[in-house]
Amino acid sequence: VGIYKDGVEVNGLIAGEEAVIVLAETPFYAESGGQVGDSGILKVDDGIFAVTDTQKAGKAIIHKGYLELGTLEKGAEVEAVVDGDRRQAIALNHSVTHLLHAALRQALGEHVTQKGSLVGAERMRFDFSHFEGLTMATIRRIEELVNAQIRANHEVATQLMGLEEAKSAGAMALFGEKYEDDVRVVRMGDYSTELCGGTHAKRTGDIGFFKIIAESGIAAGVRRIEAVTGKGAIDFMHQLGEQIEEAAALVKGDQFSIADKVRQMMDKAKLMERELEQLKAKLAAQAGSDLLGQVIEINGQKVLIAALEGADPKSLRGMLDELKNQMKSGVVLLATSGEGK
Repeated sequence: VGIYKDGVEVNGLIAGEEAVIVLAETPFYAESGGQVGDSGILKVDDGIFAVTDTQKAGKAIIHKGYLELGTLEKGAEVEAVVDGDRRQAIALNHSVTHLLHAALRQALGEHVTQKGSLVGAERMRFDFSHFEGLTMATIRRIEELVNAQIRANHEVATQLMGLEEAKSAGAMALFGEKYEDDVRVVRMGDYSTELCGGTHAKRTGDIGFFKIIAESGIAAGVRRIEAVTGKGAIDFMHQLGEQIEEAAALVKGDQFSIADKVRQMMDKAKLMERELEQLKAKLAAQAGSDLLGQVIEINGQKVLIAALEGADPKSLRGMLDELKNQMKSGVVLLATSGEGK
């Protein structure tokens, strides 16, 4: 019902042109509530329009993309095909935000509220109110709580009801969100009940596996968790395993001895650093004594000016102390260069 190029309505497209398409009705989910928009294709008899993103524009849903081949005219009947694999990956990540929200409240306290989220195909991001960073033990507990609900394989049930009725039923509403009189309630067993308009898994077991990959502070009293699910979580664990194997090979150990090997190497490195500092101090003292032969007198004052190539600033300080002890009185300027300084 509408084709727009650079904000201007047109009657048709030819292959290669970018545009925004408006359909009379669509199965594509437009970006909303933190969930990214769907992608896919619009098929006509002699053309394919690749949809790269779906957004809302007022009451309309707009399909952004480009005409891959053929032609497309206003009024044409199209077959709208959502990228199912991507949609499913997004749905899994969206469903797990509900379980994560409930797990955070269980593990950290009822003060936890959602402050924002971003649900994509590759990963999910969840912002929440909390006053301190999470320890590794706490992160592990949160993961265990969420994964327990995944293994419980709850049905993800959705129901339309009045807003007040939904709140009375225990549905959590997000602060700052505007809701219609009729709302959609998403329930996952007895563990999570929230108001939500996004796409979801059919059962929590579809999520497969949940893994937190990052936790950080983004503002005063607001923390952020980034996590992966399903295939993304499995891929992450494989990458982690490969990194551990590579590190283990470098220290001539295996995945179970790598920590001990690294500790041994760090202890050895600290010992060598101490020995190196002692050696530098001795060399500085010797170099300081050698520099005394370059002392000159200016207006009755002893003056020593020397450029020492390759010396580090810390060793210069050691030399200076030795020279002060030897000269008793005078002016000393030592200089070195390195790393562009």
